[in-house]
Amino acid sequence: MKKRDFLSVTDFSIDEIWKLFEFTHKLKKQIRKGIYKKYLKNKIIAMIFSKTSTRTRVSFEVGIRQLGGSAIYLNKNDIQLNKGETIYDTAKVLSRYVNGIVIRTYKHEEVVELANSADVPVINGLTDLLHPCQALADFFTIFENKPQFVNNPSNLKLTFIGDGNNVASSLLLLSSMMGNEIRIATPKGYEIPKQIIEIAEENAKKSGAKIIMGNDHIELAKDADVLYTDVWVSMGQESESEERIKVFKNYRIDRDVIKVAKTDVIVLHCLPANRGMEITDEVMDGPHSRVFDEAENRLHVQKAIMIKLLS
Repeated sequence: MKKRDFLSVTDFSIDEIWKLFEFTHKLKKQIRKGIYKKYLKNKIIAMIFSKTSTRTRVSFEVGIRQLGGSAIYLNKNDIQLNKGETIYDTAKVLSRYVNGIVIRTYKHEEVVELANSADVPVINGLTDLLHPCQALADFFTIFENKPQFVNNPSNLKLTFIGDGNNVASSLLLLSSMMGNEIRIATPKGYEIPKQIIEIAEENAKKSGAKIIMGNDHIELAKDADVLYTDVWVSMGQESESEERIKVFKNYRIDRDVIKVAKTDVIVLHCLPANRGMEITDEVMDGPHSRVFDEAENRLHVQKAIMIKLLS
């Protein structure tokens, strides 16, 4: 069998994604019952992390161990990749040692090159362009909390408020495949990259998804079933911090935004959160929040992804 990678949500078909969600639900139930099936017995996965992480590192490492596999954590100072060795050489050598690679880094092009060079499956744990594992966990959380949309995703209204970053891009791509309505509210100049919008628009022609983009976050939050936000300053953008805080100061989820959404709206945030900036404590800890369920579901969804690619 030809090896497969997971660099973007578009690497799976919509049928595969629905089956992945079904399997994720099964895995989550098993863990709740204390059942640990060793789907990855004797498998070794290398985890290359150029960016620091809480959820991505812990969820992948715990998931690998729960599935009977072994994880090798490699930060940028542990390997020669940071000291001049080519991505091609690194990929070829690791392919002789391990059964799969998870990578979390800055440039998406590096992940693409790694996947093209490696002889084992490569999973994108995050790049500056995309965060596909997060998007799958987000939609699994949405359908878990709003099962009425499983058979009718076209009726789902999802509003993202904030920076047109990797999370927003992956949410847009997955929405364009699912066929739901997605609204992206960003300040001018901070929109989702054009190449991602073009792919989403092509997907929407097939799925019937509705894509709405604008700058008025209150208007785009009206009647939303799901509200989503992320940090204003991502890793690698620290030099822009002061300017971004000024630009994004109104792009937060607070009680005023909750009021215009549906009464049973759920709120998501991929974390880490800067409380009081993009989201208030009142919302983060309130009855609409599913933030920590969402964080837990990273574990279960990523296990399903690894099993699909590695077992």
